[in-house]
Amino acid sequence: MKVLSLTEPYATLILKGHKKIETRSWKTNYRGELYIHASKTKEMKYSKELENLLQNSSLNNGYIICKCNIVDCIFMTEEYIEKIKKENTKEYLCGEYKVGRYAWILEDVTPMNPKIKAKGQLNIWNFYNEFEIMDFMNEIEYGWIDQNLNKHHLVNEKFSENYRLQTPKEVIKNKIGICWDQVELERYYFKGYDGNIKTYFLVYYDDKNCPSHTFLTFEKNNKVYWFEHSYKEFRGIHEYDSLKELLNDIKNKFIIDQLPKNYNQERLVIHEYQKPLSHLKVIDFYKHCDEGAFIDIDTL
Repeated sequence: MKVLSLTEPYATLILKGHKKIETRSWKTNYRGELYIHASKTKEMKYSKELENLLQNSSLNNGYIICKCNIVDCIFMTEEYIEKIKKENTKEYLCGEYKVGRYAWILEDVTPMNPKIKAKGQLNIWNFYNEFEIMDFMNEIEYGWIDQNLNKHHLVNEKFSENYRLQTPKEVIKNKIGICWDQVELERYYFKGYDGNIKTYFLVYYDDKNCPSHTFLTFEKNNKVYWFEHSYKEFRGIHEYDSLKELLNDIKNKFIIDQLPKNYNQERLVIHEYQKPLSHLKVIDFYKHCDEGAFIDIDTL
């Protein structure tokens, strides 16, 4: 969905029907459905007139609160500003009207029920829920791209020397990636989501192949979710009551699916890791993840 973030109280004024023109310093050619997000940034002061329009309505910082249609974008002239000022005083109070700015005309305002918690971004941005993101991820096959842009569907002897971590845009273009690449694409799609997004690196150091898996988690409605696409056997959005329950489940699945019966438990570790640099080699990706926060599941 296309979203526009506004500081409060201006988003709520749109929701309440008092504001049908969004004033901006920049032009948009976009027309169509637009979701309105009340940014987390709080307006320090606003006029008594706006306060009266709100009539003690609760503000909605941090939420997508309504949808509308943007039907026009008008360059402000002195004549246009005077017309708004004379014919629609309430609208004039709800915007910044100066020659050279733009008036975005909004119609068909409809409240969101329920509201959607979101971080917000500059300009018009895209918000996707977890189900839409999974649909996008279903376009990506498992595998990797070497430096000559050849596709490989198995992690083979060429992997260690020839693999480079892709950017999200490269994964979208190439339509292929191992879990390391796919998690970065998931992170990209989840960037507007305000649900405590975290990424984890699960690895078994066996002095041979060091099998690993990366995955993304998020929180919603007091539940925690494992978002999994690349691990085909467990593909889906899995719900848990706690992070401890989630991590134990993934760990146990990994052990059964990937490790020998006589594995050494001390060699199996989990780190929470932050966004890595693009185009890392295999050894550098391992190093980056190992520098993340060590997770002791038993202490969670």
